[in-house]
Amino acid sequence: MFYYLFNPDSLWELQKNEKNMNVIKRVKAPTPKFFKVLRNIGLVMATVGSSIVAIPTVLPWTIVVIGGYLAVGGVVLSAVSQLTTDTNSKPDANE
Repeated sequence: MFYYLFNPDSLWELQKNEKNMNVIKRVKAPTPKFFKVLRNIGLVMATVGSSIVAIPTVLPWTIVVIGGYLAVGGVVLSAVSQLTTDTNSKPDANE
C-alpha cells in the first residue's frame, strides 16, 4: 500500500482498474478475511430474521417487525461484504 503513496501514477491506474470492474468480476474477485466474517454474520442474521417472520404461530407485532429488520439487514450486509474486493491479492488465472 505504501507503494501507491509514493507513486501517484500507480494509484491512478489502480483506481481506474477498480472502476472498470463489472459486477461479475467483482463477485469473483477475492474478498478480504474481515468481510468474509461480516458476510457470514449477515447470512446468520438473514436466516434468523426470516425464520422469525415465517413462524406459523401468532407472535407479537414487534417481534415480527424486528425479524423483518434482521432479514433485510442481513441480506444487505452479506451483499455489500461479498462485493468488497482485495486489491493486494493476485488475480485469478481465469482472466
